[in-house]
This record gives sequence, C-alpha cells and structure tokens, in this order.
Amino acid sequence: MPETPVPLIIDAWAQPATRAAWEKMPEILRLFQQSGTAKLLEADVTPQQIIESMDRAGIGKLLVSAWHRPGMWVHHNDFVAEMVRAFPDRFVGVAAVNLEKPVEAVHELERAVKELGFKALRVVPWLWNRPPNDRFYFPLFVKCIELNIPFCTQVGHTGPLMPSETGRPVPYLDEVALIFPELKIVAGHIGHPWTDEMIGVAWKHENVYIDTSAYLPRYYPPQLVQYMKTYGQDKVLFGTNFPQLPLEKCVAQVREMGLPPAIEAKFLGENAKKVFQLQ
Repeated sequence: MPETPVPLIIDAWAQPATRAAWEKMPEILRLFQQSGTAKLLEADVTPQQIIESMDRAGIGKLLVSAWHRPGMWVHHNDFVAEMVRAFPDRFVGVAAVNLEKPVEAVHELERAVKELGFKALRVVPWLWNRPPNDRFYFPLFVKCIELNIPFCTQVGHTGPLMPSETGRPVPYLDEVALIFPELKIVAGHIGHPWTDEMIGVAWKHENVYIDTSAYLPRYYPPQLVQYMKTYGQDKVLFGTNFPQLPLEKCVAQVREMGLPPAIEAKFLGENAKKVFQLQ
C-alpha cells in the first residue's frame, strides 16, 4: 500500500534571525531573555541554518516577515526577498511598510506583492504605538483587499517592554473587522490575557483568524485549545515567532497535545495554506 502523505506544516509567523534585529530593536531583548533564546541575537543565523532547523522540526514552509519600525528598516522587504529566492519552496515573504507614510506604504506593499511575490502584510501595533483602528492603517487595509492578501498583526500583551494597550482585540481589531469585512486578518500571539476576547472576535467575523506564535504549545490557554478542537478548528494557525521559540520544540509539543489527526492537520498547515493561498 502507498504511504500516507505527511501533512504540510506551515509556520505562520517567523522573521530573520540577525544581530541587526537586536541592534535596531533593543526592546526585544527582554522577550528573548525570558524565552531562553537571547544567544540567537548575538549572531546571524543563515537561511541555510534555518532550513536545517525546519527540516529537523518537519516544517515545510516558513512565513518570514520583514520589519519596519518608526524611522528605520530592521529587515527590508528586499532582504526577505533574497531569502525567498534562495529557497522558494520553503520561505514565504510577508511585507513590512513605513506605517506613518501612507502613500509610500501603499506603493511598497504593492511592490512587495506584485514584484517580490509576498503573500501578506504584517504591522505590529506596539512598535508604532498605534492600534489597528488608527487612520494610518486604513489605506493599507484597502490595498490588502485589492491584492487579496491577509493583514497580519499582533494581539495581546507585549513581551518586549512596551505598552500593551494596542494589542487589545476589543475594541480595536473588532472595529477593523466591522469596517472592512472583506479583509482577511490573522491575529498573532493568541491575545493573552484577552484570549477570550480574541476567540470572540474570530467567532464573530468570518475573515478573522488566530495564530499561536510566541507561545509554546504546552502553555496554550485551555479555552484556545477547546476552540481549536471544536467550532474554531478552521480558524487557528500554527506559529512560532522564530527565532524567539525553537521550531523543533514547538512542533514536538503540538504532537504531545493529542489533537485528533484531522484537527492537527488543519492547525499545523491546512488553515494557513488556505488563508495565505499557498501551493
């Protein structure tokens, strides 16, 4: 009998692991110290080394985010595009933009998608001290709808030492979904300590999803696990926030959860494949 194909694992949130990230975003050092991965900020991890880690974990595709913070690029879209070109079957580009320059941001997003082949936009609200219902986001939401790509963002408290208010699902993300029902939204980092709010927003809005990045599976909130197993089985995506969390450890702990095979397959890859329109 032919072997049953192994379901594709897709990590919905990762970024390059470079010393530049530490130097340009000192706020993240505390998060990495808490996670036990601060040593990764001291050296550049090559794309080949990331692929080797993916192989050990059994991850097929990694969505790799560019980063822009107020005043500077941390990882430019072109930097991520080089990674994607080197390993087109393994890396998927996620665009960043200068949020506070709306015309420039829209043009850069369109370039990233149409010329570089990126599959989503990510803006992390705490980095800009602007929640996602801020006026600066709105031109980008329209462009995401036009390009038929998801808007990815962060919900919940901030691991970095920055204010957490911008990460509240209610009212901010709920309001965005009401104004832009056509916009696909992927809310990363679970939403803790407002996990119930995040589940409620994902249940309420057809195009709102949750990704589990930045939390080891062993520590997923019980209500999120219940949601994944039942009426939210099509709405939750696996993510790590690599290099904050090790790829192998995250996948191994998902396997330990004892999810029904069909639910596990959706969570680890099928949902992301659909949301991000991956091959």
